[in-house]
Amino acid sequence: MSESGASPAKIKKLDPTEEVHETREYDPETQKALEEIDSCQNEIDQLNEKASEEILKVEQKYNKLRKPNFENRSKIIQRIPNFWVTAFVNHPQISAILEEEEEECLHYLTKLDVEEFDDIKSGYRIKFHFDENPYFENEVLTKEFHLGSTGDPASQSTDIKWKEGHNLVERFRQRMQQGEKGGTGRKRPLELRSFFSWFSDHGDPSADEIAEVIKDDMWPNPLQYFLVPDIEVENGEGDDDEEELEDEEVDDNVVVVEEEIEEVDEEGVEEEEEEEAPGEEDGEADE
Repeated sequence: MSESGASPAKIKKLDPTEEVHETREYDPETQKALEEIDSCQNEIDQLNEKASEEILKVEQKYNKLRKPNFENRSKIIQRIPNFWVTAFVNHPQISAILEEEEEECLHYLTKLDVEEFDDIKSGYRIKFHFDENPYFENEVLTKEFHLGSTGDPASQSTDIKWKEGHNLVERFRQRMQQGEKGGTGRKRPLELRSFFSWFSDHGDPSADEIAEVIKDDMWPNPLQYFLVPDIEVENGEGDDDEEELEDEEVDDNVVVVEEEIEEVDEEGVEEEEEEEAPGEEDGEADE
């Protein structure tokens, strides 16, 4: 709201292209209350702005503190063969756009970095480090996202220097033109694209789901995706078949027990009838 003290009764928020055709009038008491609310709201807005500045400083501080830990983690990860490609394949959203040939290419991915700009709200960059491979010449592929308030959101990425006959983006386009769904058999998203076509795409940086997944989910804790199969086993997933078999065995036993009970009951009834029969004859004899 304005800090000039303008009365809310005289302000009507409309589309900038429209004109104000009327103003609402309030009784003096209501008008005074609205002006007081406007004043309170201005103070709240100022505190919110101050809070945003303080939060930004804290984020910047802890980004610097976390950096040595991320660097140490990267060194340790490099000791594990195929760490990143395994994590990518186990991630539901990333694997959904990962072609079979791209998966082979990502076996050469040795390091992943996510670097936020000093002004965190202004954007970030994702860096993929590769060993020498048969697909392209680049050692590092970088994609940057500029999301600052000045100007429209934009992104840019490294120009991939594909080796002859190994342009995975072009191969994917050819398959799509031929109507194929990709070699992995995975469920494809509605917006058909592959991992490297995503890397080269700059359509809408402010709504890039894959980039956000890598920055906010994969990068903070990739270990959880590398260990997905092991975690499922530890949590008991996959034991449903054994439980079903046990249930079936229990059900069979219950049926057998019930049959035995019925047999016992029938024998008991027959014995009781036999015992009662002599008594009845005695009674008739006495009479």
